Amino acid sequence: MALKKMRGSSDSKTGSTDKKKVYFTVAHPAIVEEVIGRTGSRGEITQIRCKILSGKDQNKIIRRNVRGPIQMGDTLMLRETEIEARPLTRAGRGMG
Repeated sequence: MALKKMRGSSDSKTGSTDKKKVYFTVAHPAIVEEVIGRTGSRGEITQIRCKILSGKDQNKIIRRNVRGPIQMGDTLMLRETEIEARPLTRAGRGMG
């Protein structure tokens, strides 16, 4: 019973709940500099090159995969800036 109260779940006898806390991770802004192409089994992912604007990798240009509508000049908030997407190959773009 004490374990349930520590996790913030409601007490079945009284119906009271503990206050929930919201935690955010640190995100760094990056601006889209180039749209490289489409990838994914149905072309739903767009590969871009973006320039990181803050953090330890500031001014670094990396390749990322993005889902959803994106265009040059958009700002992304990246939770991690160390991992880079694999480059698209001709076969990966559906060009034979």
